[in-house]
Amino acid sequence: MTSSLSAKLYSGSRYTGHDIPMIGFGTWKAEPGVVGEAVDLAVQTGYRHIDCAAAYCNEKEIGRVFQTIFSSGKCKREDLFVTSKLWNTCHKKEHVVAACKQTLSDLGLEYLDLYLVHWPVAFEYTGLPITGDIAMPLDSNRKPRLVSVSLKETWQAMESLVHSGLVKNIGVSNFHIVELLDLMTYCEIQPAVNQIEMHIYNQQEDLRAFCAKHNIHVTAYSPLGSGRMGPLQDPLVQKIAQQLGKTPAQVCLAWARNKGVSVIPKSVTPKRIEENFDCGFALTTEMMQQLATLDKQQIVCDTKEYWNLAVNS
Repeated sequence: MTSSLSAKLYSGSRYTGHDIPMIGFGTWKAEPGVVGEAVDLAVQTGYRHIDCAAAYCNEKEIGRVFQTIFSSGKCKREDLFVTSKLWNTCHKKEHVVAACKQTLSDLGLEYLDLYLVHWPVAFEYTGLPITGDIAMPLDSNRKPRLVSVSLKETWQAMESLVHSGLVKNIGVSNFHIVELLDLMTYCEIQPAVNQIEMHIYNQQEDLRAFCAKHNIHVTAYSPLGSGRMGPLQDPLVQKIAQQLGKTPAQVCLAWARNKGVSVIPKSVTPKRIEENFDCGFALTTEMMQQLATLDKQQIVCDTKEYWNLAVNS
């Protein structure tokens, strides 16, 4: 088994002409005042895939760092693959373009390499830019205020972003098989990527195989699982890490990459940022078979916990 440096992106059977780096740098839960320095170090380390989102409320700081990186010559814009995501409050067609332009302004970019529908659920519109106090409009029962917006309306607006040159590729995040099947009945541009929670304790094999069959690349977020009781603490993962002279985190990342899945681990610790980048090694067939037995369907990003709404259960 080998682990390549990048994967080709497709829209259906058509190669889009763009490749996604297999090791990316995540910015979820990276606090303002810290995230910029972490992104700068990641780029210096060699990361060329930076994963962002309006809902993370840190894109302006990342944008300032991008400008410093580009002006200093550390990295050219065309050598960086930047992903962002459409937040749930902006699913109506009239809000999709505005939300994308807000993200581009915040990041200081003229285009995105990849723009994703963050979740297959629409919240009440609360304005732009997305900030922590308006990202989650709540009703009297402390549940998100939902609105009736079809995924078809949202996706057609996403397709218009490609036609206008604001984004090079579009995709989805947290979509299940049934949602992908529905989308493929009406899409003009098939999603190039489905970004999902995937790790050794939540292997998502059926969804990964479905995406592979339909040329939808999978990116794994939270690829290290839960830090409290996740695969990093698993005796088998630790045993394999010791055999290979690697860290448990590197084994978790290599496991996903050996399945053809790109990963976007997040860290603000310099040592871990550097260690996580070193995950392009192969695991043996026996190791992969052993790790396959560890699936617990353990959800780290549980919307019932975060939103009081069971979207991904």
